[in-house]
Amino acid sequence: MSMLTPPGMGGKNYRITGDRYPRMRRPRHRRRIALTLLATVCALGLAGWGTLQLIDVFGGGRNGTAQAAQEGQGKKHCRPGGAAAAGAQAQPAVRKLPAPGTLTINVLNATARAGLAKQTADELQKRGFKIGKVGNAPAAYDKKVKGIGILLGSRAAADGPLKVLGTQLAGAQQKTDDRKTAELDLLLGDTFQTLATPQAAARSLALLTHPSPEPSADAKC
Repeated sequence: MSMLTPPGMGGKNYRITGDRYPRMRRPRHRRRIALTLLATVCALGLAGWGTLQLIDVFGGGRNGTAQAAQEGQGKKHCRPGGAAAAGAQAQPAVRKLPAPGTLTINVLNATARAGLAKQTADELQKRGFKIGKVGNAPAAYDKKVKGIGILLGSRAAADGPLKVLGTQLAGAQQKTDDRKTAELDLLLGDTFQTLATPQAAARSLALLTHPSPEPSADAKC
């Protein structure tokens, strides 16, 4: 009997048949190590993701608080009724301008058309203005006014009397000189045709005395 013959075989020779052979199994501790490493990686990934979520939550909370504070301040400025109150405060005082009857107008023709000054002076008189001199323009302006006309007065008349007269002749140039009197000169230029209609002149005068207020910041809320 051979030394390789297993005990109990009786020294007989046996042949191994079939396609199955004994296989070596891997040690189970390697599989456990691999599973442990995989579980550790997953746990670290979840922990990192959770940390990012907490940062976003707390960061958003701070930003949200700041935004809410800003909105609250905006609402304080936009209280109910605040726009109306601000609008009432924004209303400018009615501007007091001289009445046409207090102004004396010299109507001077700077064109080559005859009778233009007389016709214009008569119309201004119908509208309540006092009429002074009516005739041709002085040499400094005669045949030299290329536009619709020039309104001429003292420096003190710039913000009041000249603007009132300007409502009757839209587009006329306004100028001042060193005169000491309160009279105003209306110099009719080459492109002059007629005065503004009474309706248009009245609207222009109304805008001067009651200017439109600009909306305030509270009114825009």
